[in-house]
Amino acid sequence: MTSGSARDISGAAVRLASLLLLLAAWQGTATLAATSSLPAPGVVFSFILDEALHGDLLFNLGITLWRVATAFVIAMLIGIAIGIALGRWRQANSAFDIWLLVLLNMPALVIAVLCYIWLGLTETAAITAVALNKIPNVIVILREGARSLDRDLDEMSRAYRFSRRTWLRHVLMPQMAPYVAAAARSGLALVWKIVLVVELLGRPSGVGYAISVYFQLFDVRGVLGYALTFTVLMLAIEFLMLQPLETHVRRWRPVAV
Repeated sequence: MTSGSARDISGAAVRLASLLLLLAAWQGTATLAATSSLPAPGVVFSFILDEALHGDLLFNLGITLWRVATAFVIAMLIGIAIGIALGRWRQANSAFDIWLLVLLNMPALVIAVLCYIWLGLTETAAITAVALNKIPNVIVILREGARSLDRDLDEMSRAYRFSRRTWLRHVLMPQMAPYVAAAARSGLALVWKIVLVVELLGRPSGVGYAISVYFQLFDVRGVLGYALTFTVLMLAIEFLMLQPLETHVRRWRPVAV
């Protein structure tokens, strides 16, 4: 067994032990509290199973996941293009830096409310609100990446008269890929949380809507059940897709011992 495989197995064991400890702490606290405001893990898991088999859990998960994916893709595409432009052209960065600061410091709730007021209680408004909250973060990360581009590689591409397409494929994107991966990882965690807020405010479906319904019913079991299910889904995407992607694009960098 290689040292890398041993580290992976050790890391997985530590994560599993930490998860079991968290469940044990949850169970112990729920037992001591003995209140419906803090249901035990078994009660929540039973609700999740029943809601998946006989309720709207899968439908709401699918709707929310679609909104997350749509807003995420839109934010990444726009943010990457603007971030690279601001990082490479100082005049553009000077002109639009204040715009970026305003969006970065605008509360997500305010953006969501304004989008619903201006665009109505529609899917377009919901997706726009989520994307607008994510785009500034992507821009900041990609701008820093564009500022750190190797000038020698740019000079080489000009010396060899690379076409625009060749320059993008072999010079720009390999250097920007780690920053894109970092923006994607940080962005997913932000996007899905904002999607839940947007759904709670003005959508008739989705995980956020379901949580608002169970909140009004004072059913903590339902709130925790939906929140836990979607959190697990997002963690699966993080560990199975985004982390391997980031490892792949950073494979040429030296590994710290």
